[in-house]
Amino acid sequence: MRAHESQGAMLDLVQHPGHLLRRAQQISVSMFYDEMGNELTPVQYAMLSQLAGHPGIDQVSLAGLAAIDTSTGATVCVRLEEKGLLERKVIPHNRRQRALSITAEGERLLRDMEPGAQRIRQRLLAPLSEEEQALFMGLLSRLVQENNEQSRAPLALPGASEAKPQGLS
Repeated sequence: MRAHESQGAMLDLVQHPGHLLRRAQQISVSMFYDEMGNELTPVQYAMLSQLAGHPGIDQVSLAGLAAIDTSTGATVCVRLEEKGLLERKVIPHNRRQRALSITAEGERLLRDMEPGAQRIRQRLLAPLSEEEQALFMGLLSRLVQENNEQSRAPLALPGASEAKPQGLS
């Protein structure tokens, strides 16, 4: 095998983890819309899901929980508020921040979308055996967690400025 042929094999996109992760994301987003419809985008769903578990959180912290950059997070919050799914209120001791809470309509929508979210998980992992699914999820979680700081929008858990996200070792 010549040197350029060897190098070409190394650059083959279907063997590049970044390319495969991007393709997996494309497939996941396609399945999201198949199962969930068009009421929310995947990012809006992620933000609303995180808000449901953290009422009163500020926009910056919510964006960190969803691993979304703060600018996108603010835009998503505006859209969710326009849809009547969350409320934003100025925090009295810091007038630049907004405390967020999910509305009853937002809670209803999340409940209604839960079966679709479960179907997405099942569809994505269906090609793998049960053992392979557990291994894949463990490895994927580790890959994401260990590379968290390389992200332009790393996962940021509230109150854990120095601590690693839960599950990291």
